[in-house]
Amino acid sequence: MPSFDVSRSRFRLADEHVVVLSEMAAGQEVPEEYAAAHKELVECGLVHRDGKLSQLLLPLMETILSPVVVISLEMGGRQGKLHHGMMIGQDDVVAHEAWPGQPEAEYSLVEPKMLVWKLADMVNLKQSPAARESALPAVGTTVGTVEAGLTGLENLPHGSTAEQERELVARGLAAGGALAGPEPALLTELISELRSSWRMTAAWQSTHDGSPGVAGRGFAVWDCGPLGYWLRELPEEPLPADRITPATPFRLVRTDAKTIWTRITALLPGDGEIQHAEAR
Repeated sequence: MPSFDVSRSRFRLADEHVVVLSEMAAGQEVPEEYAAAHKELVECGLVHRDGKLSQLLLPLMETILSPVVVISLEMGGRQGKLHHGMMIGQDDVVAHEAWPGQPEAEYSLVEPKMLVWKLADMVNLKQSPAARESALPAVGTTVGTVEAGLTGLENLPHGSTAEQERELVARGLAAGGALAGPEPALLTELISELRSSWRMTAAWQSTHDGSPGVAGRGFAVWDCGPLGYWLRELPEEPLPADRITPATPFRLVRTDAKTIWTRITALLPGDGEIQHAEAR
């Protein structure tokens, strides 16, 4: 069920609720297949029985319908995949955060000056004590090999020990091949300690050679707990998923929280870029 918290300007909404609100905010009829979602919005008070949206929703819906910059955050971990993000509008900033196993995401209004802090919080960025030393500062292989190692982790029987986990991961990496020297042991450790892998991308309207188009930037990180943060240099973001194959080169380079913070800040368009986006 949808719900809201007036004190913190936040809303819990499933995708179908957002579709209904977007159609209504744009002055369109709500599709028949979304009648149940519409009824839930009426029952919780976000839609009045006369068909008008609650005043509480206006900043949220104005930003969702007309974002200047859209930031997408895709995260993967042991609880599956989650999709978070942020929409930056002319006047307001809206963040949305998913929850494992729940259909609703939390949508909240963010103070514009705090949006970098909010993005850092979404990826659980921590300036923690020095991470455990690793054998190498970087590791390179192929996407297929990494996926083989991750599959070993996914097939882990319930109640397995850490040693059994590493053994399954190592076996998967060996089946994938394309690793030599100390790299198999390091990648086994990184996958075994992996808390989450995530990719953050920003996109906005722009022009290229005088033609309208979309500009964007992105980067990806592995959070390996006691082994620290690792920047995924290859495949380089933003890269369409359909261009990635098992043979695509894969490379991780050790990094730190300060560098990730700088990357998040650099992800956002500069003054000239954002002014052009607003003009469009």
